[in-house]
Order: sequence, then C-alpha cells, then structure tokens
Amino acid sequence: MPKIVVTGAAGLVVQNLLPRLRASAGTRVVAIDKNEHNLAILSRLHPDVDARLADLAQPGSWEDALVDCDTLVVCHAQIGGLRPEEFVRNNVTATERLMAEARAKGVRYVVNISSSVVNSMAKDNYTETKKAQEAAIKASGIPQVVLRPTLMFGWFDRKHLGWLARFMKRVPIFPIPGSGRYMRQPLYAGDFCAIVAAAIERRIEGEYNISGLERIDYIDLMRAVRRATRSRTAIVLIPFGLFQAMLGAAALVAKDPPFTSAQLTALATPDEFEVIDWPRLFGVRPTPLNEALDATFNDPVYSDIVLQF
Repeated sequence: MPKIVVTGAAGLVVQNLLPRLRASAGTRVVAIDKNEHNLAILSRLHPDVDARLADLAQPGSWEDALVDCDTLVVCHAQIGGLRPEEFVRNNVTATERLMAEARAKGVRYVVNISSSVVNSMAKDNYTETKKAQEAAIKASGIPQVVLRPTLMFGWFDRKHLGWLARFMKRVPIFPIPGSGRYMRQPLYAGDFCAIVAAAIERRIEGEYNISGLERIDYIDLMRAVRRATRSRTAIVLIPFGLFQAMLGAAALVAKDPPFTSAQLTALATPDEFEVIDWPRLFGVRPTPLNEALDATFNDPVYSDIVLQF
C-alpha cells in the first residue's frame, strides 16, 4: 500500500487534506505534529490515521515514519508569533532535520507546501524563514512539486479568516485598518487540497504559484465573511497608525496574539501574485468565493471545530 507522511498535520491544510487522501483506497497515512491538542482532534476525526506527536526539530521516533515513504507532504510552519527564534526553529531547523532523514530513508517524492510570501515584498520573520524552508527542501534533491498558495481559508482556520469570523461574532464593532483597500487573493483550502491530492496521484513536478482566482479588497472580503457568518457587527474604518498602536498594546498582554504588527504591515503591502491556470493543470474545479465561504462557516460537521493556537 502506498504510504504518505504529512508534517504539520494538525493545522489548516492537512486537516482539510486528510478526507481526500483517505478517499484513496489502500493508502496509509502517517500524520506528524507537535501540538497535542490539535493532534487529538485529528485522531478523533480520522481514527484510521497513524497520528504521531513529535517535534521535528529534535531527533525521535518520528524518523522511523519515513521508512518506505512514497510521498512526504511538508506542511509544518511557524506562521505567527513574536519571537524570531521560534520561526527559525520550526521553519528552518525542523525542515533541515526532516529532509536529512528523508534522504537517508529514501523518500521517493515530496510535496513542498511553501507560500506566496516567498515572492512578497514584505520583510518579516515568517517571510524570511519560509524562503529558507523552501530552499532547504529543494536542496534535498528529492523529486518534488513546490506549491506556493496565497492566503488560505477553510475548515480549521484558527488564525486568518477563521479567527476574524469568530471575532466578528463577539464584538459590536469590527475594525478595519486604514482604507481597507488592500487587494487580497484568498484561496479556498478545499481547492488547494484537491491540487495537493492531484499532485500526489500524478507525481507532478515543478514550481507553481497557487493564487485565489478572485481578487478582492480586504474590506470587501470582510463584508463577505460577515454575510456568510450572518454576523451583525458594524464594520468601521480605524486610522492605520491607531490600529498599529492597538496591536502593540495587545502584544504586551497576549503571549501569542492572533494578529501582530508585522502581519498588519504584510496586509498593507501592495502585492499581486501570479495567477496560473491551476484548474486545468491539476484538473480541479475552482470553488466560487461566496460558495467557499459558506462551506467554510456553515458546514454541519467541521465549522464549529476550533484548533488551538
């Protein structure tokens, strides 16, 4: 039976990916993550998956999972936080150790889940360490596909639109920094996971920038989220400087704030990412934005499941 090993397994992408991988008869899946709470959710939803609690930055029994591995899906990443050393440890050190083991164990194919930020003008801990992570995976020499998605949303989204949607439901006023006219290209995780599944099945190689097909300003995206969640919050524009000061104050009391000053700067950075014909290249039907938002926030099984930061 083909064996697939996925890292960062308890996060947004893999939690959306597993139902598609498990649909393939006879596939063995090993899911590795270091967040015990989120991995327990994965195990409850997918009891047939071999879930392993492990820190890839340290040697451990997780290394044995790579024996006879047909496909390695590299999806672990430090996305948010305030300490630079966490980004280095989780995005660079862990990846270098993982790829050394992958070479030693003879892994045959890699799905390198990178990020559109490697092409961004932004300069922050996440961007710089994601560049280093992508380079480390490429340097392994293992046949691979590199996928660079833009901002994703879907089931299990604990940081981006998912957190914003939950925040919307709790507050009477939803603040938008500056004008809110920051163009976004949101990508539905369901579509991206279908791309990953297609790459695994067809052993696609190369580098692909996977952007959302619909361009939308941040303020209009928040209005679409408000409609999908049936929230009654008022959307209010806040001067950019004041918004940044509010984030700075929040960072003083929150150990791991869901939205940081660096992420605000990245939000306002005028990036426009390449749009390729990924529906044709990977044979995936793109889900219209409003339909995807409805599926994300109104699914009877998955919409109420919240992962831990």
